[in-house]
Amino acid sequence: MTRGPVSVFMEKHFRHFNAAALMDAAKAYEKHLNEGGKMMITLAGAMSTGELGISLAEIIRQDKVHIISCTGANLEEDVMNLVAHSHYLRIPNYRDLKPEEERELLDKGLNRVTDTCIPEEQAFRRLQDNVFELWKEAQSKNESYFPHEYLYKLLLSGKLEKYYEIPPEDSWVLAAAEKNLPLVVPGWEDSTLGNIFASFCIKGELNTSIMKSGIDYMIWLADWYGKNSAGKGVGFFQIGGGIAGDFPICVVPMMYQDLKLKDTPFWSYFCQISDSTTSYGSYSGAVPNEKITWGKLDVETPKFIIESDATIVAPLIFAWLLGL
Repeated sequence: MTRGPVSVFMEKHFRHFNAAALMDAAKAYEKHLNEGGKMMITLAGAMSTGELGISLAEIIRQDKVHIISCTGANLEEDVMNLVAHSHYLRIPNYRDLKPEEERELLDKGLNRVTDTCIPEEQAFRRLQDNVFELWKEAQSKNESYFPHEYLYKLLLSGKLEKYYEIPPEDSWVLAAAEKNLPLVVPGWEDSTLGNIFASFCIKGELNTSIMKSGIDYMIWLADWYGKNSAGKGVGFFQIGGGIAGDFPICVVPMMYQDLKLKDTPFWSYFCQISDSTTSYGSYSGAVPNEKITWGKLDVETPKFIIESDATIVAPLIFAWLLGL
């Protein structure tokens, strides 16, 4: 592959400490793919509001990721950014805000994520009205789908196109929908759309049965992993911590310990980008070797920890994989 200026710069300057770990992880990711392996990417935090889609969408289009696990927030916030970007408000001095100023943002319908405020009316409600129609349709047909499948249907229907406010090629969920990329969204219930869905169920307007659950996701993931982990196997590229990573990585020990599928391969590559330091009982801050004791990784699994800001590191690793 011919390297572009970003990759050339990285290889020349990123030689030590977290920079070296970044390069080692990127090269090992590339090697894994070149040898026929597949890769899961997990998205925690607010990576979509951090506009990671600008680089992740192309990774999806070029088949450099084969399955994604993300929080419900990351699933919906990428689409919200797609349809309401011009209404977002950036607050560079967010560290200086007083409680009274935070309340003013709430009263204006601006929900803050670090330095960025998501506009409730333009983002949440615009998405809610359209996805509610799909929920009602599923109920009328006595059908049930995963949370991401409803958004895939909505995006592919074209109903949101009139609202697009960023180049559609910068939306990773749209790219995933167009590829029908396998997606796992554990803990979807704690997202805004999850809360909205629960409210409709409480009011009796929707039945919980139309939404497949986290257990359904785990059952589906076990089947997917069994079908895709032969040969070089499946790697695990974790952005942040939390349930987006903790949920899917457990499918391996579940399969061979609980299902007694003794030939289940370990994850064959592991990298985590995180600012969580090793501490008492922190899963997000645990070093990769701890995962060996849980039957998730093996002694020989390539393992990398990059202790840094994922909004900086992930686009650089994606740039390397794309040869930019």
